[in-house]
Amino acid sequence: MIITDVRCVEYVGHLAAPEPIFADRLRRPNDIYPQFRGTGPQEFAEVAPGRYEIRSTFLHVETDTHLVGSTAQLSPEQAFIIMRTLRPLLLGTDPLATERIWDVLYRSSIHGRRGAGMVALSAVDCALWDIRGQHLGVPAHVLLGGPTRTEVPAYVSTLGDSLEPERVAARTTELVGAGYRGLKWFPRWGPEDGRAGVDAVVELVGTVRDAAGPDIDIMLDAWSGWDVPFTLDVAHATRDLRLTWIEEPLLADQAAGYRTLRDRLPDGVRIAGGEHEYGRWGYADLIATDTLDLYQPDPHWDGGISETTKIIALISAAGGQLIPHGQSLQCNAAVTFAASPALIPQMEYLDRLMPMYQHFLAAPIRPVDGHVAAPTAPGLGMAIDRATVVAERVVGAER
Repeated sequence: MIITDVRCVEYVGHLAAPEPIFADRLRRPNDIYPQFRGTGPQEFAEVAPGRYEIRSTFLHVETDTHLVGSTAQLSPEQAFIIMRTLRPLLLGTDPLATERIWDVLYRSSIHGRRGAGMVALSAVDCALWDIRGQHLGVPAHVLLGGPTRTEVPAYVSTLGDSLEPERVAARTTELVGAGYRGLKWFPRWGPEDGRAGVDAVVELVGTVRDAAGPDIDIMLDAWSGWDVPFTLDVAHATRDLRLTWIEEPLLADQAAGYRTLRDRLPDGVRIAGGEHEYGRWGYADLIATDTLDLYQPDPHWDGGISETTKIIALISAAGGQLIPHGQSLQCNAAVTFAASPALIPQMEYLDRLMPMYQHFLAAPIRPVDGHVAAPTAPGLGMAIDRATVVAERVVGAER
């Protein structure tokens, strides 16, 4: 079997939703500047009442046996790098030789070892695992040694939800009723808001706690938009509300700041992060310096499933714990269902994003009663439901 073609295709579809897909947006690092702080959530064209246009770019790696491995949710930068830089190195190669291909692509990307270059390599690697599973007729997690269990609990991320207190309370009640035992919220406030910002975060957490009850985990994701003093102020002000973790409060390169937080945070509050780290070497540094309490590698970004297995081994050897970042449920399920529950105790489900991210899939992964069942489709389960596609075009070679 050899790779005969590599294509990036943008699919257009219409997603049914009772309200705009995003009611609010996550905080961003540039929100320290007024010109960025006031921008609203991403908007989607409403093509009919309650129906919105969405787009997703897929990578398709084709073979001479007619097997096609796929990955979804590519950025324009990824598609360009894949088509201009990686595609020539893939044509004519054995798609089952994932270690060799990964090494060749990595060694050919001296200026792409992090960021968009590594994210492009990740997409290719995940698509190759999709081929491998289809070739052998088993889900990708079986190839990695799974399943270690029949289902995994999921915590729910509310990215895109409104932060108005009444809607927060109603949404919390709804999600707890759906079986989720952990809820992650995305506050918009940060250091530039001073004490009022801390008070707003406390109000958010308090609203969630009141609606959720005493036994539900509550997490906050600052998406690299806070600093050390603000994070400490929030942690101490919410001490009685029992935060489970604060995620990515600092920029990814501020490792010393993360270690300061770990030393000074109240007992019981963990620091989570790592979704914006790349490769085993970056993770080796984080682990060696004991930078985080909980690691969140993303197979869709950190080098693919092949590289994530190496990162997981490093975390395991250090006695750490991880929950893969939720960009791709298919890739996350592959590594999660092949790992010990003690090492990967749960998965992440982005409640507003995943219906959009999985819209074109024939067999999307959806939690039931707050749990994700072990996938049964061969490979990663990336077959497209053609009935969901209203238009498509090849992309990645335009620039």
